[in-house]
Amino acid sequence: MATQALDPQPLGAARALPASFYTDAGLMSSERRAVFARGWQLVAHHGQLAAAGDHVVAEFAGVPLIAVRGDDGVLRCFHNVCRHRAGPLALCDGRGAKALHCKYHGWTYRLDGSLRTAPEMQDAEDFDVAGIRLPQAAVEEWRGLVFAALEPVAPLFEVLSGIGERLAGRDLAAFEFDRRVSYELACNWKTYVDNFLEGYHLPHVHPSLNRLLDYRSYRTELAEWHSLQWSPLESSRGPYGQGDALYYFVWPNTMLNILPDRLQTNRVLPLAVDRCRVDFDFCYAPVTPRKFREEDQAFSDEVQREDVAICEAVQRGLASGSYQAGRLNPKRESGVHHFHELVRRAFRETT
Repeated sequence: MATQALDPQPLGAARALPASFYTDAGLMSSERRAVFARGWQLVAHHGQLAAAGDHVVAEFAGVPLIAVRGDDGVLRCFHNVCRHRAGPLALCDGRGAKALHCKYHGWTYRLDGSLRTAPEMQDAEDFDVAGIRLPQAAVEEWRGLVFAALEPVAPLFEVLSGIGERLAGRDLAAFEFDRRVSYELACNWKTYVDNFLEGYHLPHVHPSLNRLLDYRSYRTELAEWHSLQWSPLESSRGPYGQGDALYYFVWPNTMLNILPDRLQTNRVLPLAVDRCRVDFDFCYAPVTPRKFREEDQAFSDEVQREDVAICEAVQRGLASGSYQAGRLNPKRESGVHHFHELVRRAFRETT
């Protein structure tokens, strides 16, 4: 990676990240350390972790994790790696577990992460069950959403600062989890994030969404660790009625898409240098009719399939050898520039 590629760039003169940031497999290990090990990432909706033993599995920067509600009501996030020989404690999300059992050799941990039993270890010298615990990651709840981090670069309240005030009157914590839909894309995770962060492509890629939003009034607002794109809704179109659409990006890989009566969260997960998965979780107020939910999810699927097609085409262009980093549009791509500056900053701080 050329050192000058990490230099800060003012918006008015900024170019996009070089193609190598999207195509160099060698950068993935650096990204794990610089970006994903230090960022707060969305784990679950709190309704998925409501009762003792409810748990959700995840993976941050190559580290398997399990978030679990304890018998004492405390939410914790452990490394999902047995202290014996690295077996998994859970392979999938679950409800009401009494303990965490390693799927390899049956070592059993309490819901507070302490080892309870280790089968047939009585002949091991100086083996102290009481001295063995699962390592923990940081975990916090915010307005019904659960975030975790391995080595957070900043407190969660700083990362999300200002979002709560902007959401006045929208009680996200009262929403309920409805379903998850996942899309796997043949593109780098940053290609997908770049696409999310600008409305410049709306008239060309998303005809239905462009009719729903007011492109002329489409605005981007920036904070240190997040950005907001918002637009008034054209009230005559779609199921949402009057109001506005709020599209938050929270560093490094979380999106909060908020429309009237609906919260949709996205997590962008790198799978390889040219592959990623995006998990969409749909949440609604408990009284939201099924018809509205179905229309919302069908509309979302239409938009995402359009995004999949363009992101995969862009990735092919990035990998072609033809592309040289282009100039950014200061009016329409300030969110992309903000994200690229955070990427550059993360690498500067860890190299």
